[in-house]
Order: sequence, then structure tokens, then C-alpha cells
Amino acid sequence: MNDKENAAKILKHAKKVVFFTGAGISAESGIPTFRDSLTGLWSKYDPSRLETAQAFRENPALVWGWYLWRRRQMSEALPNAAHLMISNLAETGREVYVVTQNIDNLHERAGSQNIVHLHGSLMSAKCFSCHRPTELTPEQLVVSREGEEVPPPRCGRCNGRLRPGIVWFKEDLPKGAWKSAMRLVRDCDVLVSVGTSGIVTPAADIPEIALSSKAVVIHVNIDDVSLEEPNEYMLIGKACSVLPALWNDS
Repeated sequence: MNDKENAAKILKHAKKVVFFTGAGISAESGIPTFRDSLTGLWSKYDPSRLETAQAFRENPALVWGWYLWRRRQMSEALPNAAHLMISNLAETGREVYVVTQNIDNLHERAGSQNIVHLHGSLMSAKCFSCHRPTELTPEQLVVSREGEEVPPPRCGRCNGRLRPGIVWFKEDLPKGAWKSAMRLVRDCDVLVSVGTSGIVTPAADIPEIALSSKAVVIHVNIDDVSLEEPNEYMLIGKACSVLPALWNDS
């Protein structure tokens, strides 16, 4: 049997499956990855220069406007066949969990429930000063045009500026999210790693941690990101094509 047939057979008999997802799974819904060039009025900016605490200190209106635009982009995107495959698999009686590096809500909108967001979520906000989580009103989420600078709202407790509730470059992952992810990864039968670059640590270590815990790891990616371990399968292709086929064969 080839890797696809072996992976489908293993998935069929798995009781506890963790999907570890990265930007590649959402790219097919129209949400660009960090490797993609920005378009339109944002094309003159480098995303890595906007996704830092220093950028927010220097120009909070620019960064807040950028995230409002990204949130609008997310709200206009739809879950794709890969997101739907994961939620469908959960309806077959297996324990299915998602550990995602993505800050969109496409897994939730596809129907998945057991989700750990390692890098936070565009749906949330917190105070830049006191770190208090805050709910935003619909009026605070409006951006009228691409490239618009929007002064961020203020914290109701300390009057500090609100920032997106996500992990920026050079920031640590939320301890609770990382602990939850480790608990799931070390106790699963199969880890399916989908659309992850294997670059951003410590999340990039998750497949290796699963392998060391005797789980089978199935990679789904347009590039070969395998570690060349015996208990590992590399399925090269787009998530929208590979995951539904894997589920249908399992």
C-alpha cells in the first residue's frame, strides 16, 4: 500500500485524532499566508512589521486598521472542504480535536468544537496595558476602506488602548493553550498536520512531540515537511483535495 492507503487505514481505526493546522488550510478559503505578497493598499507593508508590539506602540491606528481589515477578510471567507472534513470526522464517533496556529474562525464556522488556538483569535481583543480581555461592539469592528488607519478603542478599566487578542512576533504562546495542546498531542492515536510550515516554534515541534509519544503522524502539505520517521506519512497536495479523499477512504 502507498502512503495514502496506509494513512486512510490508520485513520479509520483511530479513536483519538488531533488535527494540527496552519495557514495552508485557510489559504484555499482566500486567506493569504505570510509567504504571500499583500495586495491593494496594504501591498507597501510587510506583515511581519505590522504584527509586533513595537509597531503598535509606534502607530496604533495603522496596526488596528490592519487587523480590522484582516477580520473583514476573514468574515468574507468561507470554510472549505478541508475544514468541513474535520468536523464531519467528529460525527463518526471518534474523539477529534483541533490545535491551530490560525487566528481565523473557519474551524468553528465549519462545525468543529474542540479547538485550541495557539496564536489567539481575531475574534478577541485585550488591553495593551493591563491585558484585560474585552468584548468589542459591532461599531468598533467597522473599517470603511482598505488601508484606513483607525484609532483603537480604549480599555474600560485603565483607558489603555485595545489590541488584537493574538500572539505577535516575539511574544510567548498563551500558557493555557500550549498546555492543552501538549495534553492532546501526547495522548492521541493520530496527529494529522495540515498546511503547517514547520518554521514557527514552539508549535513546529508538535509533530515530533506526537511521534515521541508513539502517535502516528500524517502530514498534508504542498511541500514535503516530513521528519522521515517510520511512524509518519507524507501526503503531498492541497488540503481541500487530500483531506476529503482521506476521509472517504477511511
